[in-house]
Order: sequence, then C-alpha cells, then structure tokens
Amino acid sequence: MTFRPDVQLDPSQVEDVRGQGRLGGRGVVLGGGGAIGLIVTLIYLLAGGSLDPSSIGAPPAGVNYGPGSSALAEECKKGADANRAEDCRIVGYVNSIQAYWKDAFARSSQTYSPATTVLFTGEVDTGCGYATSDVGPFYCPEDKRVYLDLAFFQQLRTQFGAKGGPFAVAYIVAHEYGHHIQDLMGTLQGGTASSGPSGQSVRIELQADCYSGIWANHAAATGFLNPLSDSEIAQALDAAASVGDDRIQAKVQGRINPDTWTHGSAAQRQEWFRTGYKSGVPDDCDTFASNP
Repeated sequence: MTFRPDVQLDPSQVEDVRGQGRLGGRGVVLGGGGAIGLIVTLIYLLAGGSLDPSSIGAPPAGVNYGPGSSALAEECKKGADANRAEDCRIVGYVNSIQAYWKDAFARSSQTYSPATTVLFTGEVDTGCGYATSDVGPFYCPEDKRVYLDLAFFQQLRTQFGAKGGPFAVAYIVAHEYGHHIQDLMGTLQGGTASSGPSGQSVRIELQADCYSGIWANHAAATGFLNPLSDSEIAQALDAAASVGDDRIQAKVQGRINPDTWTHGSAAQRQEWFRTGYKSGVPDDCDTFASNP
C-alpha cells in the first residue's frame, strides 16, 4: 500500500504517549470496563488464566505518567512521510478512515464524531481503565479513543503467524474504528457478554471486520491512498484469519472450543471483511440479521 506522496496528513488525529501512559481511567479494561479489542488478552484467557479485576484496575507503582510531547506533527506532514515511517502510516490510515466515515455519515444526514488514536508503549491508562499491551489494539467507548501499541504488529507475525504487510496494519486500525462506528450508532449499548460462534460478542467483532472492509473499498477515494492491489487485500485477509478464535485456540491449547469464541473463526473474519470490501455499503454489514 502506498500513500499519495503529496497528500497533506493531519497528525492531530493521533496522540503519541509512548513511554508516558495516560491518566483518567474509569473502571477496568477487563472484567467490566467495556473496551472492545481485536484480541483482548485472548491468548491468556484461552490458556486457562483467570483475571482479578481488582488487580488491574490501577497502574502499578513506578510508572511515569508525566506530560510529554509528540514528534508526529513535525515528522508526519505528507503522504511521502507515511510511505517512509510506520507511525506516520498510522496517521495516514486514521486520516483516510475518518475521512470516509465523515462523508458516509454526511450522506445519511448524520454527523460523524471523530475519534483520536493513541499510540502507547507497554501500558496505558484509559477511560476504560488501566491496560497493558497484552490486551492488543482496542477501542474504549468511555473516552472514544483507539489504543495501539505498535509492537503488536510484530507480534502479529511472530506469535499469530500472519505474513504481515502494510495493509495488515490498515485492516486492524480500520477494525478498531469499526467499533467507534458501532458506538456512534448505538450497537454497543447491548453489551458484548454472549460468546460462541453466533453470540453477541462475535457478531460485534465480525461487523467491525466488515466495516474495515467497507473502508478498504473506499480507501483510494478518500484521496490519501493509491488504489489497492490484490496483494494488499490478501494481507488483510491473512491478518483477519491469524486472529480467528479457532486459530488462536489451536495454537495455545491444541484444541478448538467454539462455545468460548468471542471474535469469530478465521473463516468468519475473512468472510465479513470480504463482504464489506466487495459491497462498499455499510448496510450490508448486518451481522445480527442471520447466523454470521
């Protein structure tokens, strides 16, 4: 994937707190905080681990949460910068994703409320509570922000077996913004507690995958990106499969238990991304109408 080299980037849509963390948490990310993520410590949970919400609701002693500054405004000005540096690519993806959804909402006589992406390293305190990188990329409905530790994209290759590539990253960022769209539309109000291949949690995650595909269909039209190639779409489909519940369960515990799925199988995740990409129409992402 390449960005149009002269397109103007807006780094104000991305906040860089790497090495610093954030204050202002309410509740906890796991055990009741409501964060919606691509993984959400799935490996740990599938391995039989248990979570004590009281132990993760506050950051550990010694974490520096002092004020800091971001170099993104200086480093990420044009599409050429996004072609050069990973953090600038994130800025470019976020700009393109939000440009599409702003226009889509306007066409439906609605107003899109933008969401900031926060880049962090290791640990961060959010509106949904304290979280570590183990959670993976996630969206917090409480503060309406997307949280990314860029080290996850290396883990996607080394731990989850994905082939990687720029559009694998784009798929994940667009998936998290899919949760923001769900939040704006009220889809998340019913909760995500029900698991299993047809449960509420899986349907929500598959719809976010579909919304990711919707953006991919329109990515070039936003003016930030050149037209997508078949190999770039293959990168997204490969990443979607690598974080399927069945793939992760097989790797971690050597067996597959669909009753505990929270994000959908590899085939489901690929199917719904592909549905969004081929259609380009958000209304076609209704994962709640029938068995996903």
